[in-house]
Amino acid sequence: MAEKIVILTGAGISAESGLGTFRDADGLWSQVRIEDVATPEAFARDPARVHAFYNMRRAAAAAAAPNPAHHALARLQRDHPGEVVIVTQNVDDLHGRAGAEVLHMHGALARALCASCGETWAAPPEMAPGDPCPACERPATRPDVVWFGEMPHRLDDIADHLAACSLFAAIGTSGAVYPAAGFVREARAAGADTVELNLGASDVSPLFHRRLTGPASRVVPDWVDTLLAQ
Repeated sequence: MAEKIVILTGAGISAESGLGTFRDADGLWSQVRIEDVATPEAFARDPARVHAFYNMRRAAAAAAAPNPAHHALARLQRDHPGEVVIVTQNVDDLHGRAGAEVLHMHGALARALCASCGETWAAPPEMAPGDPCPACERPATRPDVVWFGEMPHRLDDIADHLAACSLFAAIGTSGAVYPAAGFVREARAAGADTVELNLGASDVSPLFHRRLTGPASRVVPDWVDTLLAQ
């Protein structure tokens, strides 16, 4: 039976598409406080500010293009004889635009969510606090993204995939945000081989069996070529 591969991607895979990372020295969280734009409390306190932040991020994501790392993972998913499950912490849509199917554990910039009734729909380019929900018409529209203090999506499905995989890879992740940072432990406990592809060491690098270091646009296509040649 062909091996099952589970891949976790983080902000580092989209950095070369022009989308900033979060926890590097010049990352997004060095420019704006998490507490001001990425928590339910921030949205309750100043929804206009939160919407402005995500409108900016939505525009940046729409203007970006998938890079060779995104395309390589789509190729792996298409050509590998076994199952390839891609889980992303990213809220951009670059994996999908490269042709891959992904599990968005932190939601998606391109979607809107009603905080009142739970309806979701395609987000317009710009959102504002008074926007009505198309289902219940209440002005409770927010970005369909997972904020700090909220539960990520699809955790049960992800746990099942980790328990069944033969190979787990993490690409462009800081290893600082849980529960995603703990996925390598879950995969190892299930007997999977583990590899980290990153620019440098992450908070969980010692937990991986091996590491490939360099820009995602170079190391990911090379790694995919190696896997498909086996």
